[in-house]
Amino acid sequence: MDLSKELMTAARALRQEVSGLTFSSPVDVVYNPLEYAWESFSLYLKTYGNSKKKVVFLGMNPGPWGMAQTGVPFGEIEAVKDWLSIEAPVKKPEKEHPKRPIQGFQCNRSEVSGRRLWGLFRERFGEAEHFFHDHFVANYCPLVFMEASGRNRTPDKLKVEERRVLFAACDRHLKKVVETVAPQWLIGVGRFTEQRARIALQDTNLSGHVKIGNILHPSPASPAANRDWAGTVTKQLMDLTPLRGDTIYGGTAGIRI
Repeated sequence: MDLSKELMTAARALRQEVSGLTFSSPVDVVYNPLEYAWESFSLYLKTYGNSKKKVVFLGMNPGPWGMAQTGVPFGEIEAVKDWLSIEAPVKKPEKEHPKRPIQGFQCNRSEVSGRRLWGLFRERFGEAEHFFHDHFVANYCPLVFMEASGRNRTPDKLKVEERRVLFAACDRHLKKVVETVAPQWLIGVGRFTEQRARIALQDTNLSGHVKIGNILHPSPASPAANRDWAGTVTKQLMDLTPLRGDTIYGGTAGIRI
């Protein structure tokens, strides 16, 4: 059964819900890649979201040189083109920040977070198809927030009421993703998404079926991430399921923990 259609329906609903939201200063410009980069995002879902998964990795929101450009979560351009084999036309957002232009797959900037994340999976699994057989990568929030200076502003820094409305939509979408691909594990890439996952799934019939954890976020803004992020995360993933048979960080070598 191809589950990608269900994921696309859920993403369209999220796109519509968040497209009408407004955000106050210091937010100056908001990008929604689910609008202008839908073609590449839907290709990602069609290619890799078409089956049940054992593990879903959950990012916070698009980075300006990653998903904001390619439409793919943690979408560092080289990784998306060369490893995921995804490339599609990307349009322009309705309002564009002059310091954060959308150039799509022609952008020559590299997103460190995406390079680290996909680079680790590529090293471990070899082929993208091997990784996506049991794993998937999604984002909690689809929007990119920029201040007037061009500085990135993360969703957790929004004003309380703005967060409340936005997070309600994101929670509904996350529940639909989990219902669709039915993972055993939901791994937050960073503590924020772990916390949001716990909130989104609490008091639902999903909470007793999905184990939730987190790994260190690969952002270069984190000093810890700049000290052997791949080695740290590998240990974190293996420590999540000691003495169990869960496949959370397997691959071509067949490591099971």
